[in-house]
Amino acid sequence: MTPLDSYDLAILRILQRNNATPQRAIGEAVNLSAPSVQRRIKRMEAEGVIAANVAVVAPDRVGLPLTIFAQVELVSETPDDIDTMKRRFREAPEVQQCFYVTGEADFMLVLVVESMAAYEEFTRQAFFAGGNVRKFRTFVSMDAVKSGSSLNI
Repeated sequence: MTPLDSYDLAILRILQRNNATPQRAIGEAVNLSAPSVQRRIKRMEAEGVIAANVAVVAPDRVGLPLTIFAQVELVSETPDDIDTMKRRFREAPEVQQCFYVTGEADFMLVLVVESMAAYEEFTRQAFFAGGNVRKFRTFVSMDAVKSGSSLNI
């Protein structure tokens, strides 16, 4: 991977704020030509520095007003069991983020659902159907004080 220089970091800061910023405007802001900005962006995409170009959708505007955090503790933690749960959580559309963690819990999940009934159905399918979940703790968000994916670079 090519080391990131100050121009790359400046470009990334702009793209994190607004990924639709024209390359010409980025170039003006960082003192590079638009073609140079384009080459740098393409390289960072190819090298995986820029992981995705997405639209951030407001969950409540599309009928998913409930954000839930769940700590999941497994009964068995063999490599196959862990891989099975990773796959199950990765494939679940309700799961927005999933982390395999150390400590009391094995996984931390962030879910976005339409209702508590939808979350209950998710728990039946994802936690109970496989039979390897010892327990889980649920935390319901009352307000999204800060939510984002921008890195402090």
